[in-house]
Amino acid sequence: MENNKRKLDLKTLKRIFGYVFKKYKFQFVLVIFCVLFSSFGTVASSLFLQNLIDDYVMPMIGQENPSFAPLFRALSVIVVIYLVAIISSYTYNRLMSKIGQGTLRDIRNEMFEKMQYLPIKYFDTHTHGDIMSYYTNDTDTLREMISRGIPQMISLSLTLILTFLAMIKTSIYLTILVVFLLIIIINISKNITGKSGRYFIRQQESIAKVNGYIEEMVNGQKVVKVFSREQESMEEFEKLNNELCNDSTEANKYANILMPTLANLGNMQYVLIGIVGGFLAIKGIGGLTIGAIVSFLNLSKNFSMPISQISQHINMIIMALAGAKRIFNLIDEKPEEDNGYVTLVNAEITDGKIVETDHYTGKWAWKHPHSDGRLEYVELKGDIELCDVDFSYDGKKTVLHDISVYAKPGQKIAFVGATGAGKTTITNLINRFYDIEDGKIRYDGINVNKIRKDDLRKSLGMVLQDVNLFTGTIKENIKYGKPEATDEEVIEAAKLANVHNFIMMLPNGYETQIDGNGGSLSQGQKQLLSIARAALNNPPVMILDEATSSIDTRTEKIVQEGMDKLMEGRTVFVIAHRLSTVRNSKAIMVLENGRIIERGNHEELIAQKGEYYQLYTGNFELE
Repeated sequence: MENNKRKLDLKTLKRIFGYVFKKYKFQFVLVIFCVLFSSFGTVASSLFLQNLIDDYVMPMIGQENPSFAPLFRALSVIVVIYLVAIISSYTYNRLMSKIGQGTLRDIRNEMFEKMQYLPIKYFDTHTHGDIMSYYTNDTDTLREMISRGIPQMISLSLTLILTFLAMIKTSIYLTILVVFLLIIIINISKNITGKSGRYFIRQQESIAKVNGYIEEMVNGQKVVKVFSREQESMEEFEKLNNELCNDSTEANKYANILMPTLANLGNMQYVLIGIVGGFLAIKGIGGLTIGAIVSFLNLSKNFSMPISQISQHINMIIMALAGAKRIFNLIDEKPEEDNGYVTLVNAEITDGKIVETDHYTGKWAWKHPHSDGRLEYVELKGDIELCDVDFSYDGKKTVLHDISVYAKPGQKIAFVGATGAGKTTITNLINRFYDIEDGKIRYDGINVNKIRKDDLRKSLGMVLQDVNLFTGTIKENIKYGKPEATDEEVIEAAKLANVHNFIMMLPNGYETQIDGNGGSLSQGQKQLLSIARAALNNPPVMILDEATSSIDTRTEKIVQEGMDKLMEGRTVFVIAHRLSTVRNSKAIMVLENGRIIERGNHEELIAQKGEYYQLYTGNFELE
């Protein structure tokens, strides 16, 4: 298990370097050279101490008129070495900051781009807070590793190697002593780092859970207050927060123990080297001089310091790799499959003859290439047919059974039934948010599996109960599905949706800025904007999913008028809790447990005195 984890970590680390080298290969090579110069400067300054003491300071002791010129020349050399090391250190830190931010930008861009092509199922099975954690906590730990962790690890490793070589050159006996002490330090460090690493990974997972729960509570704050669930919410948050606290405490406990432990071991090593070195010098063993002992003491300090710092940076890298694995899991998610080859094209239609054109004509056609090379054009009308459709979300439990529905252009088909009966699932299959397991769905006689998803969805308009508006102007929100629309087309769509007068009453009219959730607008106003957005695209098929269920009766009449205009001449699928809104439907489908148990128009269903009759003569609304 540990070996698999180690392999996975190396694989993740290799992938991170792949992003770095993709655009910043030259800069990273320059960073390595700068790190090399910086490390060389650190070691060279320690070695220089031996020459300084033995060749310049000691000979001057006892002289009546010593010459300081050679000493000053020697000191100027060490000043130059230090300056080169400082400039190199400054340069590589600046470069790594740029490389780190640039790499994170590329990764965020790839994450967001990938997210656009993920199937709806992914967002149905992952909390928004967890997804947001990829962009915040996980990327932040990765940035720390790239901009600070990686260059520091390279610098410390090079310093360690160069210092070790310098120590051997200075005294092989003292080096053996340091290696012996080093084995003890590494074992202690490995034990502590292993424990902290496990908790750092758990800490990242706990942060994602806390973020997800906070996001849920912020979005559902009104519901929490309505049901007086504040105390229960606090208790659940406290539980998750305690888990995060415990994981973070354990991780940092071991991480914080590490540095003082290694520092004290380093001090003990310093004393032992002084004692043993002094003894060897007195006995004349190994040719040790005072300068060599001073130089070696400085080298040993430079040797033990990187080891303790490497252990600290390993914790940072472990935490970053945990975040990186979560990020790469998102990037590696399988995108939404689309094997469609039938496309939607502008068309000129004269006497039933269809000709493809590059300019907008207001008419559309399906461009259907056949296996024999023949091209067929089928006029886009909005003829929808579901034949014997079965569907399961998880491949185990079937939620739709033998669904057959026929909707001709201009017809309004309504779905009614209790929550969970399968109404919304049917509409999700029409626009291929999910693909069916068995049966057929045909659009103008073409199997929807053959139609490219972008083109299929372009031909469908949706007005949902939960309206999603975006930060920007009123006009930009209406034009969301058709950015090239003219101002006149936007105003026409707004008038059709009965929202033009309201917009003109706003301070800046169509240029009025709204925030992402449209907080300054009422639910009815947001719904009308949603209708205007759908109307601007002028789709032949409309799906209205409980579009009036969360607004008051008076506003509903205004919204209903807008929807009635929107539905004229189109194929319409309506999901409604309020049965009064579906009376004029061509056909009403009553669903129960994923099956159509009754079908017919209002009068026919009332005459049957079945489930629909019970619902309609009861409280006029499904609970």
